[in-house]
Amino acid sequence: MKLKGRGSVILFPLPFQGHINPMLQLANILHERGFSISIIHTRFNSPNPLNYPLFRFYPIPDGLSENHVISSDPNRIVAFVKFLNSNCQTPLRDCLAKLISTSLEDEDPIACLVTDALWYSTQAVADDLKLPRIVLRTSNVSSFIVLSSMSLLFEKGYLPLQDSVAEMEVPELPQFRFKDIAMLEASDRESFLQFIEILVQETKASSGIILNSCEDLEQEFLSKLSLLFPIPVFLIGPFHKYFPASSSSLLPQDRTCISWLDKQQPNSVIYVSFGSVAAIEEADFLEVAWGLANSMQAFLWVVRPGLVQGSEWLELLPNGFLEMVGERAHIVKWAPQQEVLAHPSTGAFWTHCGWNSTLESLCEGVPMICQPSFGDQKIDSRFVSHVWRVGVHLEFKIERGEIERAIRRLMVEPEGQEMRERIKLIKDKINLCLKLGGSSYKSLDNLVIYILSM
Repeated sequence: MKLKGRGSVILFPLPFQGHINPMLQLANILHERGFSISIIHTRFNSPNPLNYPLFRFYPIPDGLSENHVISSDPNRIVAFVKFLNSNCQTPLRDCLAKLISTSLEDEDPIACLVTDALWYSTQAVADDLKLPRIVLRTSNVSSFIVLSSMSLLFEKGYLPLQDSVAEMEVPELPQFRFKDIAMLEASDRESFLQFIEILVQETKASSGIILNSCEDLEQEFLSKLSLLFPIPVFLIGPFHKYFPASSSSLLPQDRTCISWLDKQQPNSVIYVSFGSVAAIEEADFLEVAWGLANSMQAFLWVVRPGLVQGSEWLELLPNGFLEMVGERAHIVKWAPQQEVLAHPSTGAFWTHCGWNSTLESLCEGVPMICQPSFGDQKIDSRFVSHVWRVGVHLEFKIERGEIERAIRRLMVEPEGQEMRERIKLIKDKINLCLKLGGSSYKSLDNLVIYILSM
């Protein structure tokens, strides 16, 4: 039951699917705890207000065309985030000023602003309007530490990555190899480091950090985070476990995959999805297809329009491929992922290892095949394969034989059953953290008290 009104919280998500989802999940959590919710959002990739009738939505101009497409190139993504920060700062200030004025008239005080960590320009706006800003970091603790340490890693000569040390452990971060912390190959190193520096600086200037993770998963990294960010930190995740599967997807979900899964045997299907941004080459697409076919396992494959640049959808598949795989394959443009992972027929998840996907798989006890592209995905993949030991990392060239072997390791061989048993223990640990007395339960209580004290 929703608690009595406690004032208003304004949230400002970054317009990427993987950032909008956790922000709107957080909005639901805070609303359930008694806060009224307002969402300021860009016109680009705007959420659907009809899915959230209890929230108020305020679009602001962003300078983007209606048909803008987000590049999968990491350097272009960084440039895109900078562009948004520059273009949206003034519209955000104007929108917030009006909301503050209205809140005074309505006697519904605004407690704080919650923005994505990548909205670094919002700290200056919040300071000008004397509004506390709390940062939402949509990745996990360990990857945030690596990102925040990027300047130091370059200073020590660990980066840019040298082939001779790629497989060696990082002295300060022994869980990771040098190749794991090379989040992206920056085309302009100085510009990239300036971007990281301002992100870190403006996060430190905020009133606190919320992370979609839980202490039970990342206990050993919390002290490092506290040293880097001497402000309140709240690990209240996994967000998506507070409520049934949310409807914040920017892409229409094909629910035929659920009825197809209903017809499959328990733990018999490998689910394949590389997220909402990643793109692959045509040659790699064909290797994925043949690797799935040759594994002789049932598979549910998400082929997002735009996954292969220049293609419409499935026209690149070899002639006769769909007839050959027949009923043991189901291909969709987008899937209700939380439901797919929770389905008893799903036995493994081949993923890009974005944090949302990784966390959802951990929560449902589904072992993973990891194929990271850039950023925190490399950190997440290392955790899955070598720290938690609940998955296989496809590290090298995408090749059908390697793919077939990885799938069979998870789905057929004893090693896969061992991973399934280990991930079941992690699933149970995560479930406990959300119950009364659990770490995330207590952290959420502390967050609510903190917001009310602002």
